Amino acid sequence: MNVEKIIKTKKEIPLEARTIIHLTLVTNKINEMMSASLKPFGISIQQFNVLRILRGQENKPANLSTINERMVTKMSNTTRLVDKLLAKDYVIRKICPQNRRKVEIKITTKGLDVLNEIDGIKFEMEKDILKNFSTTELKELNSLLDKF
Repeated sequence: MNVEKIIKTKKEIPLEARTIIHLTLVTNKINEMMSASLKPFGISIQQFNVLRILRGQENKPANLSTINERMVTKMSNTTRLVDKLLAKDYVIRKICPQNRRKVEIKITTKGLDVLNEIDGIKFEMEKDILKNFSTTELKELNSLLDKF
């Protein structure tokens, strides 16, 4: 990916700026591909992330702060994400009997089913996105990104 060509400039971009632009372009491309693969299921990347977090709870309820802490993309609209998943019957929400201010959220069987469908598609998409990298290169890339 030639950054200068993509952003249509003839002047050389300083290495630091070029790196940031490059990372941003790659992130945007991955997000576009993820969004496209989730579109048939009618959910966003953020909603998908919430469902995965809830699946990881292994049938234990989570509250909004737990979900927000674990989100890949931190957002303030977690309540709206949960509301949209509620409307699709992918999650249930109930008020904790011991503490009425605490809201408990769990994934439903329907939510688990849709996640299982998405898992196969997502696995293939990830393989396709990274097809030009060897295992060694992927390990090196991850090691470099861990420096953030």
